[in-house]
Amino acid sequence: MPALVLLGAQWGDEGKGKATDLLGGSVDYVVRYQGGNNAGHTVVVGDQKYALHLLPSGILSPGCTPVIGNGVVVDPSVLLSELSGLNERGVDTSKLLISGNAHIITPYNVTVDKVTERFLGKRKIGTTGRGIGPTYADKINRVGIRVQDLYDESILQQKVEAALDVKNQILTKLYNRRAIAADQVVEELLGYAEKIKPYVADTVLVLNQALEDDKVVLFEGGQGTLLDIDHGTYPFVTSSNPTAGGACTGAGVGPTKISRVIGILKAYTTRVGAGPFPTELFDEDGEALRRIGGERGVTTGRDRRCGWFDAVIARYATRVNGLTDFFLTKLDVLTGWEQIPVCVAYEIDGKRVEELPYSQTDFHHAKPVYEMLPGWSEDISKAKSFSDLPKNAQAYVKALEEMSGAPISAIGVGPGRDETIEINSFL
Repeated sequence: MPALVLLGAQWGDEGKGKATDLLGGSVDYVVRYQGGNNAGHTVVVGDQKYALHLLPSGILSPGCTPVIGNGVVVDPSVLLSELSGLNERGVDTSKLLISGNAHIITPYNVTVDKVTERFLGKRKIGTTGRGIGPTYADKINRVGIRVQDLYDESILQQKVEAALDVKNQILTKLYNRRAIAADQVVEELLGYAEKIKPYVADTVLVLNQALEDDKVVLFEGGQGTLLDIDHGTYPFVTSSNPTAGGACTGAGVGPTKISRVIGILKAYTTRVGAGPFPTELFDEDGEALRRIGGERGVTTGRDRRCGWFDAVIARYATRVNGLTDFFLTKLDVLTGWEQIPVCVAYEIDGKRVEELPYSQTDFHHAKPVYEMLPGWSEDISKAKSFSDLPKNAQAYVKALEEMSGAPISAIGVGPGRDETIEINSFL
């Protein structure tokens, strides 16, 4: 019953797509369990580059069944567009399964997201404007639209009208926008129904039966630990639980079925959107990391904020997720620095703090305490084993492993599928 959770151990964009794709050939199912098309994965296969937003990365692995779980919010237009794009490139998407309990991102959810961010001005959260948060809010408020509702027009009409009763009041009276017609929304949503029907399934049943049959199931988180709605840098977070516990609720499997939890760590740190970021760089080093690392958001197209590796965050991710392993990505980006700073603690109000403060105020004022590690100048992209790495690169990896609290079992030394050093097997 090998079930693995693979998730981001920082603020997202750590390279989860590459890690999932690497494992995809060895697993039977790859499951997205939260988030929506606000989470982007880049996967490089040979000379082909794929940008995935909603679909699980396992869709690129022949023989693997990709699953969109009940905890995901689905924009049907984005889903169909992404499927069409992959089909045009010769990727077989016929095995995709979508939970009938997943919630639908409606046109009014997108509208509310965008106008709210504009209204907040300088206080905005930095959302992607894709309706993710409002859809999760509807889910919690019990006025959400689920995939299964597309197949009962009467229920769909009632639910859309109920949701718009309040939203139209807000749009017209607070934001000075036009009211949204329920009939138009229903018509648009019904237009997607038959197109996605072949993929809709009872994914909870499918996944639990697969685990009972000793199939290998990989649960793939979007975003990262520090963007978790409960355990992240609230309120500058996503609207779901990318942490390991979210895999259980977002896919419908019990915690006793999870065998390993793998955290993806970038060899430095990045963040997209607003919010505190203790190691953020505003100098030439930060610009170099951004340029060499190609740090531009897959989904948003925004430049990522860049900084040095933060071991405090890594330790926190180990703790809240129960991490058993790390996959360290983009080690090659650090080639060329004579010395590489690593944040080992924070200074808050003149005191050294070694663990992530629970107080948002304290974290906002945290200043990084750095330890300098020797760098390397050799090209490491061709390394196939840990011993192939320069001594200083080996020492850097070992130092990060000791500081982070879990073994580093794989290292990314380039963007390609084959540019990975596997130290310990994840399976």
